[in-house]
Amino acid sequence: MATAITEPDWLTARRVGAVERAGELELPSFRGVPGWEFTPIDGLDLDGFAPARSGEAPDRSVFDFDGAVRVGGGAVASSADATSEGPIVLPIAEAAARHPELVERHLGTLVADSPFVARNDAHWSDGVFVYVPRGVQIEAPILVTAVHEQAGSALYTRTLVVLEDGAEAEVWDQLVSADDEADGLVNGVVELIVGQNARLRYVSAQELNEKTWVFGAQRAEVARDGHVDWVTLGFGSKNGKVFLETTLSGPGAHASVTGAYASRGRQHLDVDTLQEHAAENTTSDLAFRGILNDRSSTVWRGMIKVDEGAQQTDAFQESRNLIVSKKAHADAIPGLEILADDVRCTHAAAIAQIDPDQLFYLRSRGLSTAQARRLVIEGFLEATVERLEQGPIREQVTGAIESRLAAVLGA
Repeated sequence: MATAITEPDWLTARRVGAVERAGELELPSFRGVPGWEFTPIDGLDLDGFAPARSGEAPDRSVFDFDGAVRVGGGAVASSADATSEGPIVLPIAEAAARHPELVERHLGTLVADSPFVARNDAHWSDGVFVYVPRGVQIEAPILVTAVHEQAGSALYTRTLVVLEDGAEAEVWDQLVSADDEADGLVNGVVELIVGQNARLRYVSAQELNEKTWVFGAQRAEVARDGHVDWVTLGFGSKNGKVFLETTLSGPGAHASVTGAYASRGRQHLDVDTLQEHAAENTTSDLAFRGILNDRSSTVWRGMIKVDEGAQQTDAFQESRNLIVSKKAHADAIPGLEILADDVRCTHAAAIAQIDPDQLFYLRSRGLSTAQARRLVIEGFLEATVERLEQGPIREQVTGAIESRLAAVLGA
């Protein structure tokens, strides 16, 4: 039985304020707010879903490997001896009670306020707090699981990762449904604070059922010479929108962001990315690839923003989509906002169907049409996997993509 946790006064006051803000902030209207032109939520009663806790880990999950420190989904990280001076890996509600000074100092410092963030502030119950002090490396990966279980409910999750200068950690964050029938809503906030010369690998996956709305605000801030390697997989959900943003705030900071998605049925996936270069001599590299089947639709909107004075910026972004049915639809919208004159910023976007010449070539080598088609699709997403280093991360991401392709392609 879980132990009752007494919430600190500052957090209770924060929730009360968030409830007030949620009532004051107007929800974005379709075509009325930039960034929401493709994802109408006019018919969504955002407050009609009662908040509920995460359930136990389901039979299926996106990631699963031995040796990880596990949080959520029925598992609790073991860090009973952790103090504010040592590494902390705890459910965020427990961390707020046991280490209030650390959580209060960092919670909510990165994400901008919005109707969705305010509701998350008011109602979050599940998630993780990871704190790694200066110069410390957590060798074991941290696996966080949140499970939407109760039909008609809203699950609010919060991930807060803080790496002090020279620290290193690897966090895997998965969001799944307990079954295929429980409708509902999931609203998550992720804040990744990477100190000077620190290194964070953050791997997230969303595989909710196709009756669940999903909204998310995710942001990383990277200090001087820091490095974030961010991998995100968007497979499930019915509809919704996720903002994924990185800010390179110190010289020498670097961000690598790799995304993959695969949609089917009438799914609608909308991802809005931002690479903000706020200091000179910073680099970023973002690549998203997607497979679309049936009548599904996806939107990727990417912005490279170079602030004034952020000279010697080197930034790249691309979005490539492969449509494998006649009625699927993809939008890819890259953008640049550059306020410095000594930069190198490039972008690319492509939406295409399977090349018949590729199919002809493979069939001429003895493959059936179905085999050739599957090989082309797998090869398209292989470019995503090739961005990852050899080892567990490539194996886990490859396995997750293969499993999703089997569901999307029906084979």
